[in-house]
Amino acid sequence: MNILDIFSNDAFTMSSLTATINHAPHKPGRIGELGLFVDAGINTTSLQVESKNGTLKLLPTTERGAPATQAKANKRNLRNFTVTHIPHDSTILADEVQNVRAFGSTSALEGIQTVVNQRLTDIRANHEVTLEHLRLGAIKGQILDADGSIIYDLFDEFKVQQQTHDFAFSDDTLDVRDTCVKMRRKVDEALGVTMYTHLHAFCGAEFYDALVGHPYVKESYQRYQAGAMLRKDHRDGFHYSNTMWEEYLGQVEGVPFIEPDEAYVIPMGSNIFRTWFGPADFIETANTIGLPLYAKQKPLDFDKGVQLHTQSNPLPLCLKPRAVIKCTMS
Repeated sequence: MNILDIFSNDAFTMSSLTATINHAPHKPGRIGELGLFVDAGINTTSLQVESKNGTLKLLPTTERGAPATQAKANKRNLRNFTVTHIPHDSTILADEVQNVRAFGSTSALEGIQTVVNQRLTDIRANHEVTLEHLRLGAIKGQILDADGSIIYDLFDEFKVQQQTHDFAFSDDTLDVRDTCVKMRRKVDEALGVTMYTHLHAFCGAEFYDALVGHPYVKESYQRYQAGAMLRKDHRDGFHYSNTMWEEYLGQVEGVPFIEPDEAYVIPMGSNIFRTWFGPADFIETANTIGLPLYAKQKPLDFDKGVQLHTQSNPLPLCLKPRAVIKCTMS
């Protein structure tokens, strides 16, 4: 029996492989864990976002030939975004499944499925860290590709200026609480009537250490919490001035996702962070609602193995980029 015949089993169809990779153990980064971004599938490879007086909304799709939504040029702006296309392949050679069964064994399918599922789990991890990087770019206002090139600059797209806020940590007399209050007012102004639950700050290592170690913050905790924060490893975050401050640890190949001397303050629960997933570029997925991940396989020449093809087509956006405050330290 040709071991590659097994791959014609229903367990290795596009739908089955796609279901497997989407149900693999989820190992997201911190942003994924917090559930900051609301995910949704779309049945196109692009979408339009409308801006009206600083408030953005997603436009509905229509049938071809149907009347289009109307926008007044002097009050509204339409911007087109194309979902990113991120393919990621892997090859499983015959030698890798050679010893998963005895000759003539009926357990071959189960053994080979284990090999394929393990490979899909490894592939999914790469897709997840890539999505984390894209989402963090949306938070910071510049969605970057793997090589550092800009995919979308949200400040340019929405014609707004980034808001920044400086913390003069070098001044031991700095009223940190008052500085945080002024920072929060910037968030409130940018959001307008949009509600949020609380603020969450992702900090670089130097910024976080300067905040925690500042005399004003130390005195506040010693006075009101008996120094509890000062007696433990605080890198998992602490609540101060109605903001959850957290050191963000994400990095790839030694490059941190957030610069050491910066922080980004985010309004949680505001529903301004969205991720749309477009359909894969397969015949069978054309015009269907997009899924986070797709997987497919094909045999190599002379049945020497199979090639696993996976792809994701995400577009994470921050619909009000001015509401995210970039904090610096001096």
